[in-house]
Amino acid sequence: MTLAVQYIRSLLFIFLVYLGMGVLGLVFAPAAYLSRNGAILACKTFCVWARWLARWLVGIRTEVRGAIPQGEVMIAAKHQSFLDIILIFHTVPRPKFIMKRELLWTPIIGIYAKRIGCIPVDRGKGGRALAKMVKDVAVEFTEPGQLVIYPQGTRVAPGDYRPYKIGTGILYDELDEPCYPAATNVGLFWPRKGILRKPGLAVVEFLEPIPPGMARDEFMTELEQRIEDRSKALMREAGFAADAMD
Repeated sequence: MTLAVQYIRSLLFIFLVYLGMGVLGLVFAPAAYLSRNGAILACKTFCVWARWLARWLVGIRTEVRGAIPQGEVMIAAKHQSFLDIILIFHTVPRPKFIMKRELLWTPIIGIYAKRIGCIPVDRGKGGRALAKMVKDVAVEFTEPGQLVIYPQGTRVAPGDYRPYKIGTGILYDELDEPCYPAATNVGLFWPRKGILRKPGLAVVEFLEPIPPGMARDEFMTELEQRIEDRSKALMREAGFAADAMD
């Protein structure tokens, strides 16, 4: 397949993904309005559509590895693109994400994110934002589900590095629940920016949980090492040059 054809397929893929999001958002609107379960079903249906379309149209096969987190736990995940969100949401029973507040104003996404219990964070307010996040999470944790946070706070392209933010450690202390690290290589195939989608095996892998009770600094060091080491291994498995990450 030539690069030009892959670009055309990628453009069509992007169009159909977001068209499907809009159509499903409208079709499921009554169910989502009536219950959180209806909103979750809508989002999981979209994930099925996106994963099938990725494989069929642009050659991205998707796989989730490791024990799937259940019950009241925190998931701290590597974030490389929209695809890791799709894989986590499709696989985990009742996920709710820590998300940047601006996404609340995004059509369809914002409405459903609020309905399924996602917690918005105003990243420009520093300590006040952290305090509000902890308070909002405490309220939301009264509902069943798995809290998903991206410790680096944003999408990070393969080979790039962003420091891990202390907010994950604060939540780990406050919740006193196991934390499941999650590694990924999805950014190699569905990048954080740009049009081109590349064929290959995109993986999200849940790692062994970190039990509650560790000192915050120790927890953050352990979390970063596990996620980064395993993400690099997954990227090497997919053929990404090791020297680009070291």
